[in-house]
Amino acid sequence: MPDQELGKETANKEQPAEAAKAGKQRSIVNCNFRSAGRLSNENARSLTAIHETFARYLGNALDTYVGTTLEVKLKGLEQIPIREHTASIPALSYCAPLSLGATGTSMILECDVELVFALIELLLGGATGVLRGSTRELSEIEEEIMHDVATLIARQAEGAFHMENHALAAGRHIKTSVLHQYCQPNEKVMVAKFEIEVSGTIAMLQLVFPVAFLNVLIQQIKRDQPMKKGALRYFPKPDIRERMLDCDVEVAAELGSLRVAVRDLIALEPGSVLKLRAPVRNPGMLTVGGQGIFEAVPVRNGLQKAAQLGRRMTPGVERG
Repeated sequence: MPDQELGKETANKEQPAEAAKAGKQRSIVNCNFRSAGRLSNENARSLTAIHETFARYLGNALDTYVGTTLEVKLKGLEQIPIREHTASIPALSYCAPLSLGATGTSMILECDVELVFALIELLLGGATGVLRGSTRELSEIEEEIMHDVATLIARQAEGAFHMENHALAAGRHIKTSVLHQYCQPNEKVMVAKFEIEVSGTIAMLQLVFPVAFLNVLIQQIKRDQPMKKGALRYFPKPDIRERMLDCDVEVAAELGSLRVAVRDLIALEPGSVLKLRAPVRNPGMLTVGGQGIFEAVPVRNGLQKAAQLGRRMTPGVERG
């Protein structure tokens, strides 16, 4: 009897422990392999901010470069496998690698063919920026023009990404079929999409970031963040118009081109008067950087010499 009671007592002690184990429910979550390597919310916000800055830089730079008003907007960031992205690239798109110095990493610049020919038309002196039916391969001259545009884009990316210690070198035009040379076959890339409107043409420009380049960019962002979290407030750089208004230019009040005999110049001595044979009634001109802007006559303002402005001059016309 005592042995049986002892066995019952031991069994009763083991049952609560087994019940406690059975009461614990394991948390099982389905694995989504497509979400592997996805950006954190913090990194996504930081990348969005610097690409919005890049859009402003690029808009100002292209506005000055092509000589017409255009608009650049960030449409979004997306992470997709390189195979899916390569299959979605429109035919005849312009692709060029932007290599990051000695690191051996590159991001890819992609431009729609409509944007390419619109920029080329404007840079070659066209007024509309539209070429009808331009769905063809680029000529050698057009390749050189787009290489210069790609170099301009690389400079704006350097400034927006704060890559003072790294230089982005624009490579030559490549085919979409060789993009696998810059990415692993199963790699997931980040694509920054920009919409550009120029002279009535709306097209897309994209920057494709392989993992190696994206890691360099995120590390650069993290190095910049401690500076922005300090006591000093961060002020964005003024736009190009504000910076131009602070520039110093050379201004002069002068006569137009005159002819003087060499013998009169040889005869000059201190105190002599050189006759310019220009009627007093003919005004001079106010020049800015060597370009005539206004007609002007010499006057005095107190003890200072001055110029009184008259009619605005026609660009490219000098008064004799």
